[in-house]
Amino acid sequence: MFSSFRKLFGSEPDPREAQRPLWNAVIATARAPHWYSEGGVPDTLDGRFDMISLILALVLHRIDEDPAQAVAGVRLTELFVDDMDGQMRQIGFGDMVVGKQIGRMVGALGGRLGAYRASDGSEELKAALVRNLWRGKDAPEAGLAHVMAGVASLRAGLSAIPVEALAVADRLPDGSA
Repeated sequence: MFSSFRKLFGSEPDPREAQRPLWNAVIATARAPHWYSEGGVPDTLDGRFDMISLILALVLHRIDEDPAQAVAGVRLTELFVDDMDGQMRQIGFGDMVVGKQIGRMVGALGGRLGAYRASDGSEELKAALVRNLWRGKDAPEAGLAHVMAGVASLRAGLSAIPVEALAVADRLPDGSA
């Protein structure tokens, strides 16, 4: 019984905090100015969400390569959900709306996880980027090329990092190609 109270009221550290540096690195990489300036990704709430989802998907794909690190991927996804929840509340969304929006965001991330498995330089990846980053509208040709090269660069950089080290990394390759 005492251990139940300790779990409920105790000060045991949140195990997700081990992935907090990696989450911060995902955010920093997604907010790198080159995606928006040279890449032409819209610097809007949607555009930022889309870039975070892209970078997070690439990181989660790499973590998935080592089944021993599966918990790190789950914790990183939980940090994504917590952060998106907090951001929406800060904007002023109420409880009823936040839950629905979080469900949509998690669904969107799930779709992107599948779409972004497409190989570098492929038409499938190009179509997924246009659909998600530019919401299906015409992407600037040079911008799309920059983002495609950035994704390839980021994937190459991530593949050079052992997954165990990536799971607690505090920075990512910048993907600026």
